[in-house]
Amino acid sequence: MLLRHTPKEITERKALTINPAKTCQPIGAMYAALGIHKCLPHSHGSQGCCAYHRSTLTRHYKEPIMAATSSFTEGSSVFGGQANLVTAIDNIFTIYEPDIIAVHTTCLSETIGDDVQQIARKAREDGKVPDGKFVIHASTPSYVGSHVTGFANMTKGMVDYFAKSTDKTLDQINIVSGWVEPSDMREIKRIAALMGVNIVLFPDTSDVLDAPQTGTHEFFPKGGVTIEQLKSTGDSKATLALGAFASKDAAKLLHAKCGVPYETLELPIGISATDRFLESLSLTSEKPVPEELTRERGRLVDIITDMHQYFYGKKVALFGDPDHLIPLTEFLVNLDMQPVHIVSGTPGKRFEIQIRGLLDGRGFEYNVKNGPNADMFRLHQWIKNEPVDLLLGNTYGKYIARDEDIPFIRTGFPVLDRIGHSYFPVLGYTGGMLILEKILSALMDRKDRNAPETSFELVM
Repeated sequence: MLLRHTPKEITERKALTINPAKTCQPIGAMYAALGIHKCLPHSHGSQGCCAYHRSTLTRHYKEPIMAATSSFTEGSSVFGGQANLVTAIDNIFTIYEPDIIAVHTTCLSETIGDDVQQIARKAREDGKVPDGKFVIHASTPSYVGSHVTGFANMTKGMVDYFAKSTDKTLDQINIVSGWVEPSDMREIKRIAALMGVNIVLFPDTSDVLDAPQTGTHEFFPKGGVTIEQLKSTGDSKATLALGAFASKDAAKLLHAKCGVPYETLELPIGISATDRFLESLSLTSEKPVPEELTRERGRLVDIITDMHQYFYGKKVALFGDPDHLIPLTEFLVNLDMQPVHIVSGTPGKRFEIQIRGLLDGRGFEYNVKNGPNADMFRLHQWIKNEPVDLLLGNTYGKYIARDEDIPFIRTGFPVLDRIGHSYFPVLGYTGGMLILEKILSALMDRKDRNAPETSFELVM
């Protein structure tokens, strides 16, 4: 059934990837661009590419994703897409009136060598870009990196095009959000507000991809970081980059361009990573952590204390984006669970180094791999050789969970077959409570299902 043809015997592969644990760069670039207020993402390539990127985001967020395309034909593929893009820029500003067009490239435009920066400059010289409007771009070929890489490149593009330094330090902190859900971005802003810290969060898809239903269509919802906020990032006191894979490049460029010091942190998933985030935000802003957040932490610890017996020793397999998996692995270890199989399709040496630093010496064997050949097929083989009690990952894990009869928690991107993930945060102490509830529910449901009649308890 489904994937039961996957062999248990593992054969090393040099060039073949089967069911990759990632998707392509333009999807990440499109998502990041949607985090700018009144920005219309633009896919410089074929119409089919743009349709795929839009549909994937639409299915995950259950919101209509607006984006434009250069609509390459055979002629554009041979002679280049300059004419298409210049015409598109003119049409977009005339018809849709965005403040920004964020252009990302595709395999096709990268392969033929289109210089998007030069094309955008020509469009401005030809009067196709109105005064006060902007065209930014990011290079995002699908055959390099992953959706996380594309997100990082577009976020870096925001700094490249907008950040300025006036030598006047503002009382604000930049936070590069990383690829998280709109609800997570809202949670970051809530935490900062409780601490009394002024922040510029970018990108920011809250109130864009989780905008309320009002009965009136808004082509550009109220959310997103503004152009003025992006320009002001060069005068901020410091930058906190959440997630090295998705956020560090933007923070590093901001430091090189405007001299803003930066610190790279893990996404605040779980107790330890959230503790570090709050400590850094407090030290950088010189604002204390309020009692309300301390009490939230206490409630999270109380749940762990009450339910530790159900976590202890449970083996877990997880896959997804590296910035999510690193703090999530740490959280599972704090619960005395055993993350034994960990896979991420996004390349980067830092991932395996950090995971090994978390798991070495813990008293159990584990497998970890990212980048080339780190795919769902390999994860499935590992699970066949060493079964687990729980599987965490995006929707594509449901096939492995069904075939191997494993409790499954959907997390990360994309989640295509469930609703709610974009509305409930997993960051911070509040998000940690939600993760615990999901883990406990999955394990308890399995315990109930497997219990004989004589052991089927009302209270566990």
